[in-house]
Amino acid sequence: MASDPPVPPLAQQLFGTPEPWFSQGLRFRCTQCGNCCTGEPGYVWVNQQEVEQIAQHLGVSPEEVRRRYTRRVGRRRSLVEFPNGDCVFLDPQSRRCKIYPVRPRQCRSWPFWISNLRTPEDWQRTCQQCPGCGQGELVPLEEILQQAAMIRI
Repeated sequence: MASDPPVPPLAQQLFGTPEPWFSQGLRFRCTQCGNCCTGEPGYVWVNQQEVEQIAQHLGVSPEEVRRRYTRRVGRRRSLVEFPNGDCVFLDPQSRRCKIYPVRPRQCRSWPFWISNLRTPEDWQRTCQQCPGCGQGELVPLEEILQQAAMIRI
C-alpha cells in the first residue's frame, strides 16, 4: 500500500524553497497610518464567513453587507472603495478601520502577502509604502508563513 507523499513544509509550498530569503524573520509594527487601506484601485477579497462577521459587527444582515459594501468580481466578492481609493470601512477622519476586530483576512495578513515577500526588492517596495515595514519587533518566520498562507495575494 503506497503512502501519500509527505506534505512539504509551508515555506516550500508558498515560496518554492524550505528557506526563503527572510528565514531570519522580518520587522513589522503597525503604525495604524491607514496607507494599506487606500491607494490605487484594487481588491479586498471577502468570503461568506467574512461577510457574516462584518454583518454581525455592524448589526445588519449579510445581504445588506453584500449589497452596500461589496462588489462582484467574476465569481468572487471584494469590498468597495470610495472614488479616492479609500476602503469603504476606512474612517475618513480618524483614518482607522471601522471593522478592525472583524477585518478580512487579506487585511489581517498585511504586509505578509506572498506578493510582498517573493524577493527582497518586493519587500523594499512594501517598506516604501508602509511605514511599519522594517520597523518594530522581529516577526519570526513561522508567523510570517502563517500570515502568508491566510490568503494568496
